Amino acid sequence: MANTCTPDPRRGNPELQLLEQTWLHAHEEDQGNVHVYRPNTFAFPPSRGRTGMAFEHNGLFTQYDIAPTDGLEGHKGQWQAVKENTLHISLEDHSQPDYTLEIVSLEPGLLKVRRVE
Repeated sequence: MANTCTPDPRRGNPELQLLEQTWLHAHEEDQGNVHVYRPNTFAFPPSRGRTGMAFEHNGLFTQYDIAPTDGLEGHKGQWQAVKENTLHISLEDHSQPDYTLEIVSLEPGLLKVRRVE
């Protein structure tokens, strides 16, 4: 019987399980080109909107951008671990070219990433 399952992107790095949630951009905490994200349940200070992203265990990804009506607009896609701390992101609607995120820090309640073009 042929295996038709998608490979588990967490294989070889159980810490990536911490990614499996929705993260919102805590722009107040950014440090240069390192973007800081907190879980969507975090008590954020008031803001005119927050972008974010959601990682699912099966490699599904949603990028949340500010919508024209000031809400959030989700863009579905895929994420894949390509190196220990590097993720490849591709969006189905091609609203942006594929990109790479370098995980600078990942711990419960805190994700720091650097976007690599």
